[in-house]
Amino acid sequence: MEGIELSGERAGAEVWQRLTAYAYLSAPERLEYLAVMQVFCGTLLADLSVPDVLAKLDRSGGPGAAVDVETLTARLEQLVRWGNLLRSTHTVRATTITEYQRSRSRYQLSKLGERVQRDADEVLAGVDAAREVSSELLALVDRGLREIAALVVARGGANPQQALERISTLFVQFAEFAESVRDFYAYLGQVLARYDLDGAEYQGFKELLLDYVEAITEDVSFRAPRIAAHLDAIWPHLPVLIARIDAHATGIGALAEGLPETRVQRSRGRDLADWEGLRDWFTDTGGRGHGSQVDQLRDATLRALQSLLANAKRMLRSASGEMSRRKDLLRLAAWFDAAEPQEAHDIAVAAFGLYGARHLGVAPDPDRSVPAYVSWWTGPVVDVPVALRERGSRAPRGRAAAAEDHAEQKRRLMEQAREQAEARRAAADELRSASGRFNQVRLSAAAMRLLLELLTAALGNAQLHKDVGDFLLDGAHASDADLGIQLTAWRTPGHHTVLRSVDGDLMADDLTLAVEGASLPVVGDIPAAGEVSA
Repeated sequence: MEGIELSGERAGAEVWQRLTAYAYLSAPERLEYLAVMQVFCGTLLADLSVPDVLAKLDRSGGPGAAVDVETLTARLEQLVRWGNLLRSTHTVRATTITEYQRSRSRYQLSKLGERVQRDADEVLAGVDAAREVSSELLALVDRGLREIAALVVARGGANPQQALERISTLFVQFAEFAESVRDFYAYLGQVLARYDLDGAEYQGFKELLLDYVEAITEDVSFRAPRIAAHLDAIWPHLPVLIARIDAHATGIGALAEGLPETRVQRSRGRDLADWEGLRDWFTDTGGRGHGSQVDQLRDATLRALQSLLANAKRMLRSASGEMSRRKDLLRLAAWFDAAEPQEAHDIAVAAFGLYGARHLGVAPDPDRSVPAYVSWWTGPVVDVPVALRERGSRAPRGRAAAAEDHAEQKRRLMEQAREQAEARRAAADELRSASGRFNQVRLSAAAMRLLLELLTAALGNAQLHKDVGDFLLDGAHASDADLGIQLTAWRTPGHHTVLRSVDGDLMADDLTLAVEGASLPVVGDIPAAGEVSA
């Protein structure tokens, strides 16, 4: 298991190193790196020093022409760390110390760096171009497979040299055809994804789909069964054919035996996996359920026709104003890109009616205080009135709404207050009747709440006795003048008062309670409801 983990880590490190070779394409100085790599890709197995690269950059012009010696040296060293360049091991011959200092650091292109730069040049050269499908190569693939099928069934077996030539030619032709198909359909999908085609563009793409794409699909559908039949005839003889070719032309494959750590990439057609990829392109024999490339080509053509139909429907709806504004938005984006900050604000106001947040003043909720350290992203939002949000104006529109009648709400509130007052009077009567025998009766929930309310007020009215350092409870009382009830509390050591109710029991140690009626207050000296006196 340890060996498997080490091999997995080693493979991950190799993948990381290979992906690092793409770093210079996304670096801020990517144009300078591209110019340097193009200089090295223009040579074969040559090592260049800093003065050599600097001279070539100066002759080619472009972004690399303005690079000085120190900057170029830093760029070359960075490319070495990324794996795009290698330090040269050639001996430096110099006649002076100055020449030695300039020429001692020489660099050459690595295989990975050459492959990455080649792919980058292809992307830069034709990424937006419509690549023509090399449909004539499909007929050559059909003919090559027919010739190979005739060779494998010949008496004495196929001639290894002839078979190698035809196989190499076959796979080069097939690779070029498959790549052109992928590029063309990728371009077609990019164009059909647009919803701003005008009449001339739509007419051109309609002819492209109805003529060119249909011709490609018909040609592939015609050739695919014949190619599949040739492959079925060749397939049983492939292992023997590949073995005879390997015995006849070992090529660089001999390095794999002498140097086990060296991985050799064979030419196409020399491995059985290449033939499996060729067969999967034309027939669905892998059992993976996604179909062959021929089936996918038909589906892609159908989707392209559906996209073309969707554009046709859009153009028919354009008369009613349902057109895409893509071109207008792109023009507006270009204005924003070229405008100064203040001009950009003016463009935004003119295009969308959006003013800066400093012009929007909506009072927050006065009952909700938000600290200054709370971020706007996570803080509470403010409801903006509809008139201000849609029209940017606070002025009301339409007829004034009628005054709302709150009579029913007032009646309900008065009824609720009357019921609460009656419940408190009933609780007071219950407490007066139960005074002196609290441990024998079970109070209702309302009576218990009123008793605890009076007891809390009485305890709060107790005075601290300075001599003994304790509260003086003798005669501490609390009353409710509206209910005509008064509670008196005494400290009684050893006495336990138990208060029982439907909500639970409460035991008061060393305390005696008495509830009695209170005299009504004199007019002119009426305390507020719930006020207690000690």
